[in-house]
Amino acid sequence: MIWNIDPVLFSIGSLSIRYYGLCFMLAFLCGYYLINWIYREEKQDISALDSLFTHMFLGTIIGARLGHVLFYQADWYFSHPIEILKIWHGGLASHGAAIGIFIALWLFQRKYQKQKLIWIISRMCIAVALAGFFIRLGNFFNSEIYGVPTNLPWGVIFLRESEVPRHPTQLYESLSYLMIFVSMFSYYYKYREKSNSYFLLGFFFFAVFATRFLLEFTKAYQVELELELQLHLGQILSIPLILIGLWLIWLGGKK
Repeated sequence: MIWNIDPVLFSIGSLSIRYYGLCFMLAFLCGYYLINWIYREEKQDISALDSLFTHMFLGTIIGARLGHVLFYQADWYFSHPIEILKIWHGGLASHGAAIGIFIALWLFQRKYQKQKLIWIISRMCIAVALAGFFIRLGNFFNSEIYGVPTNLPWGVIFLRESEVPRHPTQLYESLSYLMIFVSMFSYYYKYREKSNSYFLLGFFFFAVFATRFLLEFTKAYQVELELELQLHLGQILSIPLILIGLWLIWLGGKK
């Protein structure tokens, strides 16, 4: 398969609408309606949902950007600090987003205190799993975060980068996150108010970051720093989150 689609969906004057931006907005819109439905199902006050998603949006963007800056290219960004603000040039890290989301939801919970933090995060993670599906789809449209060369029949030639067939790692991740979302939502839908928050959150951490760890073996190196490491940086950063996931699953079994 040859992939050479223009990342820009359409332009109006100097304003360009990109597939990635569209996928990003779909992630938040679907997440908003999903959490709205969950709150109504559990008879929770929905008056603070706008504030919740404002916290989520800021936590995701700031955390993902700073995660990329600190984890992947700290020396370069510290030498060019103004570039940190130019998120339209690319550079968002999912591990940083996870930290940013946690801090944002902690701040939200401190402000409203209508639910325990574990309850809020576990429900939000259902939406985050679905968001992962859209975000990685956006990466595919951008011809970025692709895989290593492959001779497999489903290899994709990203003409904007090279003429070598590569693993469509973005699609591997996108479909994996969709399956994780379906699993989490099915569990939640079946048990509703009886669903175990610790298990939900633990399953999310374990499933998402174990998947990330395994699929990194098919992914091309993102930065030169990784050439000096035994594992990809994404794998190293995933290990503690996998362990946290297992701990939360164990903890959920005791509740």
